[in-house]
Amino acid sequence: MNARMPHDAASHASAPLETDIAIIGTGFAGLGMAIRLRQAGLTDFVVAEKADSVGGTWRDNHYPGCACDVQSHVYSFSFAPNPRWTRMFARQPEIRAYLEDCTRRFGVQSHLRFGHELTSAVYDEVRHRWHLGFANGQQWSARVLISAMGGLSRAALPDIPGIDTFKGRAFHSQHWDHAYALDGKRVAVIGTGASAIQFVPQIAPRVAHLTLFQRTPPWIMPKADRAVRPFERWLFRHLPITQKIMRSALYCMLESRALGFAIHPSLMKTAQKAAERHLRRQVRDPQLRATLTPDYTMGCKRVLISNDYFPALTRTNVEVTTSSIARIEDDAVITSDGVRHPADCLIFGTGFQVADPFPRGVVLGRGGVDIVDTWRDGAHAYLGTTLPGYPNFFMIVGPNTGLGHNSMVFMIESQVEYILRALKTMQREKAEAIEVRPQVEHAYNQEIQQKLGRAIWSTGGCKSWYLDPRTGKNTTLWPGFAYRFRQATSTFSMNDYFAYSATPQAATTHAATPHSARVHGNAAVSASASAEAN
Repeated sequence: MNARMPHDAASHASAPLETDIAIIGTGFAGLGMAIRLRQAGLTDFVVAEKADSVGGTWRDNHYPGCACDVQSHVYSFSFAPNPRWTRMFARQPEIRAYLEDCTRRFGVQSHLRFGHELTSAVYDEVRHRWHLGFANGQQWSARVLISAMGGLSRAALPDIPGIDTFKGRAFHSQHWDHAYALDGKRVAVIGTGASAIQFVPQIAPRVAHLTLFQRTPPWIMPKADRAVRPFERWLFRHLPITQKIMRSALYCMLESRALGFAIHPSLMKTAQKAAERHLRRQVRDPQLRATLTPDYTMGCKRVLISNDYFPALTRTNVEVTTSSIARIEDDAVITSDGVRHPADCLIFGTGFQVADPFPRGVVLGRGGVDIVDTWRDGAHAYLGTTLPGYPNFFMIVGPNTGLGHNSMVFMIESQVEYILRALKTMQREKAEAIEVRPQVEHAYNQEIQQKLGRAIWSTGGCKSWYLDPRTGKNTTLWPGFAYRFRQATSTFSMNDYFAYSATPQAATTHAATPHSARVHGNAAVSASASAEAN
């Protein structure tokens, strides 16, 4: 059964589309959820996408040099291997094409609604349904709401005096203006994150002069990229087991890096020496090399990989400045040392609004409480997926599900399967709605934060986008091996949730018992059956 669309929905915005499940977003998370719902026989769902095509971050980010920093064979769905990857680290057009192919191959096109930007999601406690509003005037009503919006969807722009007075061209790397000719221009690049180290080498040979404004240098490792040989692609097509072996080997290699990040941070010293050698080999000038050497322990901020970033910075037409930016004028950037840096174009490589994935006023749970207020002390969720006060609301790539060492697709699939188990359990037990118990969610996050406190991201001596700027808490990363998260999400226990029947406001009380979810093998929660409905 497909999603139920009233015949006059297109012409009458007031007639809401009624569906059982609404998914927001069509990146890896949204498409993965949609595909698995169909495969499980749950077809009464609709997927909202603000743009006019699928792809998520791999549609929105298309700057020169845009590529994945995780090997292609693990950065793909386990149920949809791609034997046609042309490089070990796929580039943006190829990843976007892969997601478009998955959309067609698994038949989810009929569930997609493009041009639907979510503006409000309000929970109706009487009907146990989410009322959704979109920028195009459309309205939906859904029993279950699944956010697959991801953390890299809202660009972050710096708050610099005079930024609005600049008369040249200015854009964020996510909104790259391909129509603007950079050739012969004076370009100012603000930010030295994962995007900048990819696009700077691509544009440096073309511009007259490039000034790179660096606040904190990143640790950079060599990128073991190469073309996938024709013989390898033939093997992957005709002997699929060979690609499974490749995927497993890469997964295990990447997984081992969690030892340094989260278990024994002292191990990062060895990796740091390799990064220092990489810098010495590629940058001969001792002064520039000192400028590009971080003063914090490797791993504290995101570790980047590149073979061409350092060589690009040694070009005669490239200048790296570490002076802070005082203001921007109509044709220049002025630094705190009084130096004027003329510019025809500003490019912001300043990342994304990870700490605040939902704008105020968009997601309102029980009692009309805004999720922004629920998260005023930092984002949190149970298994990065469910939140007290927000029944039948599931998040994919929610708080503390990010990885610094392995493929996010592995984490996404873990959450997708957990949500599927939840939906099937609700169906079996005839629960109209479920809501995670506050004590369960609180105990889980307490342990997450304890483990994060011992990890390199907290002890490495730096500030990063992993940390909530208001509280300093790491609300982004999972503290350990990815397979531990897979274990934690491998079972769904209704004991961790309140279950609401079809009768308005009637909650089924389940005796709360210790749940099987574990973090690094230790019991994550030990819930009690105390009254915690609010």
